[in-house]
Amino acid sequence: MNPTELANIIKNEINSFIMTDKATLENEGVVIKVADGIARVYGLNSIKINAVVEFDCPSKTRGLVLNLEKNSIGVVIIGSDSSIKEGDKVRYIADNPEVYCGKPLLGRVVDGIGRPIDGLDPITANTKNIVIRSIESPAPDIISRRSIHEPMYTGIKAIDSLIPVGKGQRELIIGDRQTGKTSVAISAVLNQKKINEKAKIPYEKIYCIYVCIGQKMSSVAKLVKKLTEEGAMEYTTVVVASASDPAPMQFLAPYTGCTIGEYFRDNGMHSLVIYDDLSKHAVAYRQMSLLLRRPPGREAYPGDIFFIHSRLLERAAKMSDDKGGGSLTALPIIETSAGDVSAYIPTNVISITDGQIFLETELFNKGIRPAINIGISVSRVSSAAQDKAIKQVSGGIKLDLAQYREMESFSQMASDLDISTQNLLQRGRRLTELLKQDDNETFTMEEEVIALFIGIKGYLEKIDIDNVLSFVGYIMKEIREHSQDILDEIYDKKAISKEIEDKLHQFIENRLELYNPVVA
Repeated sequence: MNPTELANIIKNEINSFIMTDKATLENEGVVIKVADGIARVYGLNSIKINAVVEFDCPSKTRGLVLNLEKNSIGVVIIGSDSSIKEGDKVRYIADNPEVYCGKPLLGRVVDGIGRPIDGLDPITANTKNIVIRSIESPAPDIISRRSIHEPMYTGIKAIDSLIPVGKGQRELIIGDRQTGKTSVAISAVLNQKKINEKAKIPYEKIYCIYVCIGQKMSSVAKLVKKLTEEGAMEYTTVVVASASDPAPMQFLAPYTGCTIGEYFRDNGMHSLVIYDDLSKHAVAYRQMSLLLRRPPGREAYPGDIFFIHSRLLERAAKMSDDKGGGSLTALPIIETSAGDVSAYIPTNVISITDGQIFLETELFNKGIRPAINIGISVSRVSSAAQDKAIKQVSGGIKLDLAQYREMESFSQMASDLDISTQNLLQRGRRLTELLKQDDNETFTMEEEVIALFIGIKGYLEKIDIDNVLSFVGYIMKEIREHSQDILDEIYDKKAISKEIEDKLHQFIENRLELYNPVVA
């Protein structure tokens, strides 16, 4: 082919490209560059941020529009980019990604955009009771909400008594790696089984969504196995965007989980969504942003990193009675480095949430489970999210523990302590021991009330510190076997009456005489 013929062919191609119907360019485009999971696309003149597009390639891969530039748009590819090449056509699909929601998702494991990956029956738009919802929706306005006033029990004594979580609250779980953050979250999910079994009407049940972001698939498999063995998958959906999944999938996963939870909230039911964890979510978004050539900011995160977390967590709410009275409770998890809660992402999420449960490495290494630092941990909802029975027995514990922690550091340097200080230290040690519990071990509200009652009424002072949990376990076992009516009355009335208090004193004093730590 001579140069003249080649020039004519190029001119004809350019002319035909320029004469392309403008209406076509509104909803169609052409890939001009693809690399590192990012595609540059010419055309799609009417496209909006967060729109979904489909590439005309053998795998029909989809992408998410994140950049709108002068002569092109930046698209992050949801999946593999291996089959996409320059010149491929791109067409508009929807303004936002959409996911399946509804009760058919309970007991299922889905990927970051809601597609089942557990090998069970497929879920389609025709599946009974399935609803399709956009993963981007505005947070409920103030008028549609109601102040948080109902407890969302985690089954963990230290949390339910000192750092209570209410339905519709956002409570951050924060700490270094390997301090038990995931164990706290799993315990909260497992505890809902007891609550759901006692629910007198279906709308009192709590449905759980566990979002795994950037974790190993082996860890996810262990989680699903644990939930299945404990019967918790009946009311739980697991959303997985593993470490091997592309960054866009990890970015979308928490929004998918939130949308599934919103279905229950907006239909007058209660849901709990756990984001494990948002540190990896932020890293995935940073990766996409840097590849899209967005300017880096503090710690190389993009300027809108606060917005992506706030628009996610603000969707947690307790709805007003006019809106059905449903709720969506959020437990985001953040991983710190060397206990630094003043880093960029931790401070961002702390400022968005309604309190934090801080898990400390030092306490964890001492064998305290859960390793909660009571001084730094806080719930901004506080006693508004507690039943009266819990309030009655937990009032002075936080102060006693705070005084104990402060005095403990001084007592290590002092050789001679007065009697009142020794008593304070002994009480603090026993209360700390009382609040210990094993991973995935949960207690009902009435069991927590009795355990705390034993602590605040001074019965533990008659027990060796090594036998505190043994004695509490013994009392629990005896009360279940011989005085179930006490547990039932506390559950029904949500308060400790004078009559119940007298019964408890008499029961514990009788069993105190019979208690043998070796047999127990």
